[in-house]
Amino acid sequence: MLPVIALVGRPNVGKSTLFNRLTRSRDALVADLPGLTRDRKYGEGRLGERPYLVVDTGGLSGDEEGIDALMAQQSWQAVEEADAIVFLVDARDGLTAADEEIAARLRRSHKPVFLAVNKVDGLDERVVDAEFHALGLGQPLRLSAAHGQGVRVLIDTMLEAVPATEAETEARREEDRRIRIAFIGRPNVGKSTLLNRIIGEERVVAYDQPGTTRDAIFVPFERDGQAYTLIDTAGVRRRARVHEAVEKFSVIKALQAMEVAHVTVLVLDARAGIGDQDATLAGLAAEAGRALVVAVNKWDGLSPEQRDRVRADIERKLPFLGFAELHFISALHGTGVGDLFDAVKRAYRSATVDLSTSELTRLLEQAVTEHQPPLVRGRRIKLRYAHQGGQNPPLIVIHGNQTERVPDAYRRYLVNFFRQRLKLVGTPVRVEFRSGENPYEGKRNRLTPRQMRKRKRLVRHVKRGR
Repeated sequence: MLPVIALVGRPNVGKSTLFNRLTRSRDALVADLPGLTRDRKYGEGRLGERPYLVVDTGGLSGDEEGIDALMAQQSWQAVEEADAIVFLVDARDGLTAADEEIAARLRRSHKPVFLAVNKVDGLDERVVDAEFHALGLGQPLRLSAAHGQGVRVLIDTMLEAVPATEAETEARREEDRRIRIAFIGRPNVGKSTLLNRIIGEERVVAYDQPGTTRDAIFVPFERDGQAYTLIDTAGVRRRARVHEAVEKFSVIKALQAMEVAHVTVLVLDARAGIGDQDATLAGLAAEAGRALVVAVNKWDGLSPEQRDRVRADIERKLPFLGFAELHFISALHGTGVGDLFDAVKRAYRSATVDLSTSELTRLLEQAVTEHQPPLVRGRRIKLRYAHQGGQNPPLIVIHGNQTERVPDAYRRYLVNFFRQRLKLVGTPVRVEFRSGENPYEGKRNRLTPRQMRKRKRLVRHVKRGR
């Protein structure tokens, strides 16, 4: 597999800034706020001569309690998974007792550790080197993650120390074959618990507190020979309730995760009921055109009356999700979780199906025969042939005359007809109309008077049946 580089250190020393610099992205949230990163976050390194994976971790302070203790556990687990470690310290804060404690534990890991001293711009290099040499981790590598100073030297030094493997190229090919699944939902509906249940470990922080997940977390996973990338997203609340700037960025990350996913799993809370925000999220997923599976969580322990009420609310508030499969699960106990993958695979196959022009045209003829398009100004709309215009979601392009006048009701009829006949499940289907150009349009006025008289005589003869 690709070499894995973990970024560890105290809170607010610049790990997420360095992560974004190495991945040439803005995938990790960055703000002047300690404890912003709470889970391990993976990214593909794009700075350097070889591919690699970078892991951003939560800050370590040594006196963690509650959710901070779970964050620390995530960070040390990343150290165990890594092939090399960047221990980031803050030159402006100087050497701290927490730095010394972290360094001592890193030495016991027996992993290659590279000491990176961040925020050195404007400081005396000799003083910085002398202070951090005391950690016993070799020559400090000075850098400024915010400005990119020294970052290339750091990554080149690390990649030289990590031997290349033949499996690196194959790993990149495998990533292209992965099915990306984004888990979305309101805060505290159980997305992280569901993801941990699926992979069988405490991969993401699950805590009984809304807003625990602030970033979109990408987790590689394999099941029954199929490779997946599971994406845990921050819970999306009503805009009026999104006050902190950090949480606003989290909402953006959740929306971006839907854009890059092949399949979206909308997680609903059966005990809290179906709210307006659930409908908004479902609408965003449908607008993104992604395949969709609906998982109603916390189903265990509900009375028959409560279950009937939840089903009725889904039919009433989410009627536009008729194409999506509905599953009732318990992420905490695992009930029904295994069935989600069969639904995901069905939705993915439907979203990426290849459709021939001959098959689509034949179905179009059947649809028109069963239900003719309406008349427009006394003329019938003519639909001639259809072909596939794209995937995920399937796009069907229909050619004909006056197609710009096709009413929305007839468009919906065609969408439902194609979905049923093609047996597509879990994915929206889009229909696009295109009108052919009339080759004689604009030429009538160019006829000579003699040609006009000849044409009129021909029309009279046709009307008399000659």
